[in-house]
Amino acid sequence: MMNLSNIGTCHVNQFVTQSFKQMPRESLNLSETIEMMKRIASSIIEAEPLLTDADRNLGDGDHGLGMQRGMNAVIEKLEASEPNDVSEVFKLSGMAMMSSMGGASGALFGTLFRNGGKALDGRVNFDSEGLNLFLNAANDGVKARGGAAPGDKTMIDALEPASNRAEELSKSPLCEAIKMVALSANEGKDNSKDMVATMGRAKTLGEKSLGHPDAGACSVAIIIQAMSDFINT
Repeated sequence: MMNLSNIGTCHVNQFVTQSFKQMPRESLNLSETIEMMKRIASSIIEAEPLLTDADRNLGDGDHGLGMQRGMNAVIEKLEASEPNDVSEVFKLSGMAMMSSMGGASGALFGTLFRNGGKALDGRVNFDSEGLNLFLNAANDGVKARGGAAPGDKTMIDALEPASNRAEELSKSPLCEAIKMVALSANEGKDNSKDMVATMGRAKTLGEKSLGHPDAGACSVAIIIQAMSDFINT
C-alpha cells in the first residue's frame, strides 16, 4: 500500500510527465488548453493506485478506478473532437466523465469541469482571470450538486481554498497564480486529514476517518498540480 502520509505535496507532482521545457506561460491558447487537459487526465490515470488506497481507507476503494476510467474517456473525447474554444475543452471533458464514470464521483467531477467550462464561454485564451472564473464556477457547481460545505471532508476542502486563492490572484500572471492555487489545493487536501467525515460512506466511520485525506480532495490536488506543472514547463 502506498504511503498516504506523503500525499501532501502528494507528491502530486510525481504524476506529471514532463517531456520538454519551455518558458512559463501567462495564458494558454486553444491547442495549449487541450494539451493541458490531456496532461490532467494522464496525471489522474497514473495516480490510480494512490487514489484507490486513499478511498479504501474511507470508502469502498473504487475512486481511483472510476477517475481513471473517466480520464481515459476524456482523452478519447478530446482526440475525437475539435473544440471551438477553451470553454468547450472543459465542457467536453466534463461530459465524458459523467457518461463514463457514473456514481457520485462522475457527477461531481463532471460538474467541476462542465460548470468551470461554462464560465469561460466566449474566451479565446485561458489566463489567470479564466482560472478564477473556472474554479469559482466549478466550486459553486460541486457544492450545489453534492451539498457539501468546507469541513465536511470532501473534495470541497481542496477545491474551495483553490478557488479563493485564484480569485485573489486573478490579476497576476497565470504562471505565478497557478502555483499558489496548487499550493492552496494541497493544503486543503492535507487539512482534510484532520476532519471527521460527514458525507458519503466515510461518515459511518466517525472519528476513525481522522488521519486520512479525502480521496476526492486528493484528486482535486492532483488536477490543479497538473495544471500548474503544464503551465510552468
